[in-house]
Order: sequence, then structure tokens, then C-alpha cells
Amino acid sequence: MILGFDPGRDKCGLAVVGDNYQIYYHQIVDSKVAIATIQKLFKDYSIEKLVMGDRTTSKIWQSQLKENLDRDTDIIMVDEHNSTLEARDRYWHIYPPTGLTKLIPRGMRVPPRPVDDIVAIILIERYLSSKNNQPF
Repeated sequence: MILGFDPGRDKCGLAVVGDNYQIYYHQIVDSKVAIATIQKLFKDYSIEKLVMGDRTTSKIWQSQLKENLDRDTDIIMVDEHNSTLEARDRYWHIYPPTGLTKLIPRGMRVPPRPVDDIVAIILIERYLSSKNNQPF
């Protein structure tokens, strides 16, 4: 299992994806509880790697993770460029629009909630595709 982590100042996106590309967990958490949530996810799932976005506050988060995780874990930095835009588009695939929202062109739709958890999924996909040299 791989844990995806989209670090942020106020909120963080988390996702757990298995070797079979199945999504087992995705959630947005307050930054104040991110480390505790990550520790719980390590206990609940057989996490082998942590994949983390390389932009906003990533260096600070990387050192905090190394200090707080119980065991040596691979922390893999992944290029986060345009991941939020990709996640906004992916949101509508996961949660298709209903009602009048269907009439709004795809490029103009704004998800009704933050998409940091979907970014965490995309970071895992980017890692897996670079590892396998193929698109996800």
C-alpha cells in the first residue's frame, strides 16, 4: 500500500492506494492533525511507501514526518505541478455533476469542496506511472 500526502499550511490531503490501484482511503484533514492521522493510517493499512508532493511546505513536512513516524519509511517526493487542476477535473469523474451543474461547461465547473485528497491520489498515480514508465 502507498500513502499519498498533499501537504499544506491549513489542510492536507491523504490517500491510501493498493498495489492493485484500488483506493482504500482518501480524506482532507486539518494540518494540525495530519501527523496523527498518518500514524493511524500506518497502523490501519500495510503502508510501504509515503508519496508526497514537492511544493507547498514540503521540506518542513518531510522533516516532521521523519521525526514522528515509528519506523523507517521511504518518503518519495513527487512533482506536484498542475495536480490541483488535474484533481478539479478528476473530481467531476468521481462525483458526476447533477441538476443544473450538468449544464455548466466542464472547464467552468468548480468543485464544491477542496480537492486535496484527490491530489494525494494523483501523486500516487504519478509515482506509479514513473516507476512503471507508463501512464496510469
